Order: sequence, then structure tokens, then C-alpha cells
Amino acid sequence: MSMTSLGISTGFMIGYCVLAQTARRLAKRFVDREGIVPTLINEAIAAAELCACCFELIIVADNFGVAAYAVFLFMLTVWWGKVWGDASACPYTHMVDLVEGKTSLKEVALRTWAELMGGCCVYRIVQVFWWFEFAETHKGRAFEDCNADLQVHPYLGAAIEGFATLLCRLASKALSEKEPKFSSIIDSFIGTSLVVAAFNYSGGYFNPVLATALKWGCRGHTNVEHIIVYWIGACVGALLSVPIYRVPLVRRFLVGEQKEKEE
Repeated sequence: MSMTSLGISTGFMIGYCVLAQTARRLAKRFVDREGIVPTLINEAIAAAELCACCFELIIVADNFGVAAYAVFLFMLTVWWGKVWGDASACPYTHMVDLVEGKTSLKEVALRTWAELMGGCCVYRIVQVFWWFEFAETHKGRAFEDCNADLQVHPYLGAAIEGFATLLCRLASKALSEKEPKFSSIIDSFIGTSLVVAAFNYSGGYFNPVLATALKWGCRGHTNVEHIIVYWIGACVGALLSVPIYRVPLVRRFLVGEQKEKEE
């Protein structure tokens, strides 16, 4: 494939990141900062940005390989860590907050709904862009049937998504606590590495909203299997990170000391 096609994919992702950042600034300027509404808007914008870029990353992976995919994903993850603020575009982060007593069930449900709306609705924008076929890699992609990335048994896929999500969460917690130099870059590198490791097995989504926006209803798994792998698997892994991180042996390994603060 030509470098022109890669350049067009790059341009789309950069363009959408600029669009999303503009939307965030406009929302901050015109939306009342009180209440849950600005939070939901930011979650929807972040989820739309995440899914739009990852739709295009599918094109990159299919035509230029997993290495190119990993480089783009790493750079995007670093960027998102700097601009998203309190948004996560991922439901299990709010579930973890609920378990830790930092939020309410109502807010978890509303944030998840906003993320699903942003992530799923953005496909129409991506589809129109693909329909124009500016790049040869976009030919026929706008309306073709999608195929699932799950290449293993659904229960194994759920275990892979769950275990990798657990590792991601533990790494993020440890980095947040220790705050080493370039912690956001280290966190992005760990996340990207785990995605690449799981890429040929479950797809390496580690985010229920992202998986649903990109792969719901695709050939290769049923809707129930999709929920088991990408929702139950990932969410269980994230929730398990809460008690596991409190285990003294785990804490000594990750942060070099026992947790002294009483829960």
C-alpha cells in the first residue's frame, strides 16, 4: 500500500482529534459547569474521539501491519491522557470508582450511556469519510460486513481481556501513586504493549464501549459472546484490581512498600 493512504489515515485521526478538542473547548465555554451534564458531554466527546480514531486504526492494521498500528495507538494514548481530563470513555473506570465509594450508581449508568452514544454514533462520520474513498485502503470499506477479532474460545477471550485489563489497571494505580517522571508515557506504553500482545487472540480492546462500537454484531461471535468477552471479561478484570492492589505482596512488588493507610 502507498504511503499516501497512510498519510490520509493519519490526517483523518489528527483531524478528528482537533475536532474533538474544539468540541471540548466549546462545551467548556457554553455549557454550565454545574451538575452532571458537562461530565456526560466530555465522556461522549472522548468516546467518539476514541472510536473514530480506532475505526481508522483498523484500516492501518489491516494494510500496514500491527507495528504501525501500535505506533499510532501509543501516540494517540499519550495525547488522550493529556486532553481528556476527568473523562475516560470506559465504563469500568466508573465501576471501580463506585466500588471505592467515589461515585454513585446513577452516575455510572449515565456516564456509560453517554460513552455508548458517543462511541456508536460516530461511526456514521467515519462511514461517510470511507465512502468518499480518498485512499485506496478505504475502497469498499464503508458498507462491507465486519468480522469479529475474537480468534479463540469466548471464555478464553474473556480471560485474556480480563487479565490484560487487570494488568493495565494495576499499572495505572501504581504509576498514579508513585508519580515517576514520564508516568503518562510509561502508562501508554504498557497499555499499547498489552493491546499488541492480545491483538491476534481477542483483539485487545480492554474497553467495552470501544469493542461494542467497533465490533457489535460482526460475524464471528454472537451478541452474547460479545458481552461475555468484552463487557464481563474486561469489567471483572478492572474490578478485581481493587482488592488485588491492596494485597501487601502486590503493593510491595508494584510500589515497593506496604500500604500503611488504613482503609
